[in-house]
Amino acid sequence: MMYKAIIVEDEYHLREALSILIEMVAPEDVQIVGYAERADEAVKLIDRLKPDLVFMDIMLKEGTGFDVLNNVSHRAFHLIFTTAYEEHAVRAFKFSAIDYLLKPIDAEELKMALDRIANLQERFLAEKQLTELNSNLDKTPKRLILPTQEAMHVVKIDQILRCETSGSYTTFYFTDGKKIIVSRPLKNYEDILLPPDFFRVHQSHLININYIVSYSREGLVQMEDNTAVPISRGNKEAFFKLMKDG
Repeated sequence: MMYKAIIVEDEYHLREALSILIEMVAPEDVQIVGYAERADEAVKLIDRLKPDLVFMDIMLKEGTGFDVLNNVSHRAFHLIFTTAYEEHAVRAFKFSAIDYLLKPIDAEELKMALDRIANLQERFLAEKQLTELNSNLDKTPKRLILPTQEAMHVVKIDQILRCETSGSYTTFYFTDGKKIIVSRPLKNYEDILLPPDFFRVHQSHLININYIVSYSREGLVQMEDNTAVPISRGNKEAFFKLMKDG
């Protein structure tokens, strides 16, 4: 399908650069139908044109991208933040399952973001995504949004027992026995599920060390769900140090 897109960006040369990149990587998939520089202008444009996709800068003239999202009536669109924002905010985007592109925008990263959107069945800016984002910007996140084709799952981080990856998919296992599969690689979550609670023991496994039952010098970790998770040779030293210091 052809996505109707709006670019919300207050710098002319960045709007033009993004337009050119979109034309390069997705000429038959994305049609840019409007531009906005100010927050109030963006709200009116989004509600009038009802786009499928919005590229949103954070810092705008007379407002922010968050002001836009808090005031639009039309919410049935995919959102991609375009930002040169600090690392803390980028981590908040990841916790809230909101896609983003760091400036200067790379063509391959843009293509990957558009591919992720194409895999989603619905077009929506979920209320819970925006609520979680606002919360995660202000404090240490306690919840994580996991996007699947069926829904946006809001999960408590301290109930994640372990994660296991297979190719570009990651399976989350929880303390209550539930599991959720997302179409994103484990690397995406390794950057936000950090020590001291989480540790990547193997290329395919990231575990919550609070749910370790036992571990052996031979390189196996027994988890509370009765799973034996291998520790890679390269991660053994760091893992044993973490357990000793903890």
